[in-house]
Amino acid sequence: MSEQKLTLGAIFYENFELLDMYGPLEMFGILDQVDLVTVAEKAGPVKSTQGPKTVADYSFANCPPLDLILLPGGIGTIPELNNEAMLNFLRERSTSVKYTMSVCTGSALLAKAGLLDGRKATSNKLYFSLATMQSDKVDWVEEARWVVDGPMVTASGVSAGTDMALGVIAELFGQEKAEWACMVSEYEWNSDANHDPFVKYLNKGGNL
Repeated sequence: MSEQKLTLGAIFYENFELLDMYGPLEMFGILDQVDLVTVAEKAGPVKSTQGPKTVADYSFANCPPLDLILLPGGIGTIPELNNEAMLNFLRERSTSVKYTMSVCTGSALLAKAGLLDGRKATSNKLYFSLATMQSDKVDWVEEARWVVDGPMVTASGVSAGTDMALGVIAELFGQEKAEWACMVSEYEWNSDANHDPFVKYLNKGGNL
C-alpha cells in the first residue's frame, strides 16, 4: 500500500470517448492521494466524440512528471495511430510511471507504440480487432473486464474503465479505499476483472 501522493496524467486527443476518461477520473479524483492533470499534444480545448470539450492544461512538451497515465479510446483513436507525437510520448512516459492505463480502444495505441509486446491486454469488445491489428506480439484476452500485466492495465469498452480504475485504486491504496470510492460515488463496482458480460458482442461493431 502506498501513501505517496501521485500525479495522474489524463491524456486527451480529439474525439476521445467521454466516459472512458471521466468515469476513471471521478474515482481517482475523489482521493486525497491523487492529483489530476490534463495533457494533450497541444495545450487547450480538446473535443470529445460527444461534443463537450476538455481543456488540456499541459502539452506533451511541458507535461510535468507523472506517476500514472490514463489513456481513453474513441473514434479519435484511428488518426492517433499514425501520430508519432502521441506514440513517442506514450513510449517515453510509460517507462517512469507506476501504471499506464488504457480504456476501450486506447489499448490499440499502446499496442501500436509497442508497449504491450509480450504482455496480456484487452480492449473494447465491439471493435476488438482494431486493437489486435496493431500488434501480433500481444497476448490479447478476449474475455476480460480489465487486464493487469505489470505496469500496463487495459480495460474493455467505455464503462469498464471505471471498474479498472477501482481495481488500480485497490492495488495502490487498498481494497477499503476502493470500496470507499464506490460508496462516495454511489457506484456498484464490478470488481471481478474476469467477468465480461460483453464478450458475446466481440467484433460486432463493424469497422470504425
